[in-house]
Amino acid sequence: MQHIDQLLQTSANLFKHLGEIPKGEERDEFIATINSMLDKRGTIMEDLMKEGFRFDEQNRIHRTLLELDNGIKERLAVVMDAVKQDMANLQKTKKSEQQYFNPYSNIRVMDGIYYDKKN
Repeated sequence: MQHIDQLLQTSANLFKHLGEIPKGEERDEFIATINSMLDKRGTIMEDLMKEGFRFDEQNRIHRTLLELDNGIKERLAVVMDAVKQDMANLQKTKKSEQQYFNPYSNIRVMDGIYYDKKN
């Protein structure tokens, strides 16, 4: 029963932590905290599986764990989408910057070719 309580507490903390996504430099620490919490949660789940844990839908704590797990998955998807969007914006910014510094880089011209039509 001790592992279930630990899992419930860790899952609740992770769910709460995923509530707000910070911007800028704070995001690195935010993601590191998520990784450490997920690792801790995974370790607890492994210990539960070793003990022979079985999900019981009639048990209130088990249902709460399932609801928390679904909420965590949803919030992790939102975080992943935000990170993907930031990465796409960064790539777009890099491309725009390269085009600004060298606007003719994508133009293919054949300089120096002269055709004489005399036969």
